[in-house]
Amino acid sequence: MRRVSTRVLPLPGPARIQSGAAGVVTASRCASSRSPSRWATSASRPAAASLKGSASPGESPPPTIPEVTEAPRRRRLLPCRPDGPASGAEGDDGVSDRYDVVVVGAGIVGLATARALTARLPGAALGVIEKEPAVATHQSGHNSGVLHTGLYYTPGSLRARLCVAGHRAMTEFCQEAGLPFRAGGKVVVATSEAQVPRLDELQRRGALNGVQGLRRVGPEELRELEPHASGVAALAVPQAAAVDFAAVARHIAAGLAAEVGTDAPLEAVEVAAEGVRLHAGGRSWQARLVLNCAGLHSDRVARLAGASPEVRIVPFRGEYYRLSEQAASLCRSLIYPVPDPAFPFLGVHFTRRVDGTVEVGPNAVLALGREHYRDRSPNLADVAEMLRFGGFWRLVARHWRAGSAEFWRSRIRRVYARSARALVPEVRGADLLAGGAGVRAQAVGADGRLLDDFCIQESPGFVHVLNAPSPAATASLAIGDHLADLAVRRLLA
Repeated sequence: MRRVSTRVLPLPGPARIQSGAAGVVTASRCASSRSPSRWATSASRPAAASLKGSASPGESPPPTIPEVTEAPRRRRLLPCRPDGPASGAEGDDGVSDRYDVVVVGAGIVGLATARALTARLPGAALGVIEKEPAVATHQSGHNSGVLHTGLYYTPGSLRARLCVAGHRAMTEFCQEAGLPFRAGGKVVVATSEAQVPRLDELQRRGALNGVQGLRRVGPEELRELEPHASGVAALAVPQAAAVDFAAVARHIAAGLAAEVGTDAPLEAVEVAAEGVRLHAGGRSWQARLVLNCAGLHSDRVARLAGASPEVRIVPFRGEYYRLSEQAASLCRSLIYPVPDPAFPFLGVHFTRRVDGTVEVGPNAVLALGREHYRDRSPNLADVAEMLRFGGFWRLVARHWRAGSAEFWRSRIRRVYARSARALVPEVRGADLLAGGAGVRAQAVGADGRLLDDFCIQESPGFVHVLNAPSPAATASLAIGDHLADLAVRRLLA
């Protein structure tokens, strides 16, 4: 392991990969609620194939994230229930790497969950496994860095509640830790009278969700806030800000009272009455409960666990341009369009990041691989999996027009610039310099609908986060609290 909170330990004897006793579980439709639904157990099946990285040969890896070097603080196992398995001692099978809870995935959601668990279970043995050499390698390290307020989301939904709570928690966390934080607010701009009713709906949603300080402004006041923006009306959102979510994730990892193992792709899962055994990174991790926070691969981890979720992750790449130094003054803070209610993406917008640079984007184009940040050649395994999923074809039937527009915007810079000029007319194609890209883990239902809410479901020995796209980074500390509360209830039940 490159960044090691633990050393790689050999399995005691030959590695054994076998089917779990829990068997197949059949998922109900994935829709979040205050109490996540459970899957009902049916017949058994062998463990699924191993979960490896999906980058194609020859594709350049994501940028290296600086490594965390602080040594872990190993904790004892919690006492089990009187009728539960004995903890803390080597079992008959020789496995000694035992934990109360293991989190799969060291992105910002997984790390925030581990952090919340250490607060609720101070005597617990906790582990985190990550297939990459460092934490925050994928979605947590490839995003715009915008701290969302809860403006866009259905009132009362899990997404809305956790975004509002997470915004507050993340603001306090960054300020207390001295992490990069750029306050400045944002404006959501209606560029035509036809968009004004949708702007009204955003203001209504934001107010119901508890977003503070929302204010409707006309063209003149819009120019005072963002001198180069143009529109017939706008919504000022003063609480919006920019942070560095990868830096937040690294800071959390450095202070975790848990074992964090990197370079540990999940290879197999065994689920039995006495707990869950994970084979990852050449060693075995045994846990009473596993929290699946695997992001782009969360549905695959669920299937390795014996679950059969109806949803699948369909990856969408968001590509950014960076404004040249000469053009960066065209944006003071954050300038957003009014989103299309039929599509769950926010549209091309302007973001002044914590380092002072200004990004334009992202678009939302179908990615031909779950980790395809730049390479447009297909990852055959990922594409084949998409094509076998009926929900993908229903998604295409619903959104082929929007998908075609995103494709051309991805390929032709002047088309991209046209979208940017709708908000800031002075932007020229020459002002757009090549920027970064991210891949959004978007869950799609069997009916072809893009899941609008966060989706958290349970199966024997597991809690699965099956849909946590934006604003999951904003909401990560609140999501971690939510998952930790679920874990405590499961462990003490």
